[in-house]
Amino acid sequence: MAALRAIRGMVNGAVSELSGGGASREQAAAVTRDYLSQPRLTYKTVSGVNGPLVILDQVKFPRYAEIVHLTLPDGTKRSGQVLEVSGSKAVVQVFEGTSGIDAKRTSCEFTGDILRTPVSEDMLGQPINPQCRIYPEEMIQTGISAIDGMNSIARGQKIPIFSAAGLPHNEIAAQICRQAGLVKKSKDVMDYSEDNFAIVFAAMGVNMETARFFKSDFEENGSMDNVCLFLNLANDPTIERIITPRLALTTAEFLAYQCEKHVLVILTDMSSYAEALREVSAAREEVPGRRGFPGYMYTDLATIYERAGRVEGRNGSITQIPILTMPNDDITHPIPDLTGYITEGQIYVDRQLHNRQIYPPINVLPSLSRLMKSAIGEGMTRKDHAEVSNQLYACYAIGKDVQAMKAVVGEEALTSDDLLYLEFLQKFERNFIAQGRYTIHQCCVTVSSPLRSMFQSLLRGQLDFPCAISGGEKERKNLRGFQSRKPQSLGATCWFSGILIKLFERRTLSPFSLPLILQSELFI
Repeated sequence: MAALRAIRGMVNGAVSELSGGGASREQAAAVTRDYLSQPRLTYKTVSGVNGPLVILDQVKFPRYAEIVHLTLPDGTKRSGQVLEVSGSKAVVQVFEGTSGIDAKRTSCEFTGDILRTPVSEDMLGQPINPQCRIYPEEMIQTGISAIDGMNSIARGQKIPIFSAAGLPHNEIAAQICRQAGLVKKSKDVMDYSEDNFAIVFAAMGVNMETARFFKSDFEENGSMDNVCLFLNLANDPTIERIITPRLALTTAEFLAYQCEKHVLVILTDMSSYAEALREVSAAREEVPGRRGFPGYMYTDLATIYERAGRVEGRNGSITQIPILTMPNDDITHPIPDLTGYITEGQIYVDRQLHNRQIYPPINVLPSLSRLMKSAIGEGMTRKDHAEVSNQLYACYAIGKDVQAMKAVVGEEALTSDDLLYLEFLQKFERNFIAQGRYTIHQCCVTVSSPLRSMFQSLLRGQLDFPCAISGGEKERKNLRGFQSRKPQSLGATCWFSGILIKLFERRTLSPFSLPLILQSELFI
């Protein structure tokens, strides 16, 4: 009876305040109605915000997995879901993030309903694409042969550069900014037009020397006119380091989707960003994950990397090249490990190549561009681009194996085939990978030299044929005449390496079929 009197008194008190205004009337109606039939209640009892979570007190009958609508002070609407219920306390995870939420002025409406989605048979064959993303195509040329030739970057792709302390990743980033340009579709020329290409460069946690290097390099080479520069120094507040890449990407989205430019975003150093994220997480007393990094670092990095791409109805694109330094050259560290899961490949900067004075020290074997196939080929770069890249990769991989074998058994124990591969490896690194800091390499020219030298060695008899040599004097003259011819396209280079691979795999191949191949379209 005492409980009934208390409830009756609360109802009477609420009804007596109806004349006090609209807010009192709504509160009285919320108290008197049945919660299960009309469950929508609005609260302004936010007691705290922790990462993506909002904590509310004094909530009447909160339900697990209930959908909550949040209204920010500026009128922005967001949605969330109840993750935990403890008495009158509810923990809500906000889908759109908690940025801008004011604990005192944010109102939360509990709908009493769970998450629902409309379904239909029309959904079959229609993948969900809420942002209307377009598959990345066409190529951005950097002028670095190891990237353009074997790890081509597509517009709208996100591909990181894995480096380490003491390696020239800053010089590579500056060179990409100087030389990057668009490749016109259906033409093998570069488009340096300032009207449709821009670069957004963001440096996080760099020292004064590095900041001065980037700024002076952009100014001296005239690329500052196309570059939007964001610099966060090592002595700046940690929270600025977390904001810097988001400011840069917001600027890139404006240039890409409003001004319809093709934007190249370079972020360095993402390791400094991850360490700043760990510092903020420790200050919040959150449960640490691997090596002290927060458990949500994968999600946080994805909010940065996934902003690259192309949007339907817009001509612009955002291509990301984040640069990170691997602690102790450890590629299994959480930062490169999680980055590799999110992005579409990686470009690996190798310390051994750097110690041998090869610049840029890019190791093409662990490097990968998963979207290269959509950026090259007929109508975009060259018809034989993929074949040449694959053959170069195969020859270089065999050369590295021979180099490792040489360190064990010595050069005297190597066969003539092994020596030829070893010679190719040296010429490939010296003529194809290596280039000057201010040199734009046309990879279709530099790639032909090492492969052609291998094939000339074959014709001079320095390589054993796997089949019996037989033929007339006419065929022998044709073979000797081949040595004076020069390749005019990558098709010839592709054919060189294809012949060599077949020979070294001991397949049956008649050398006197070469004159017929020389007259084919591949050599024209």
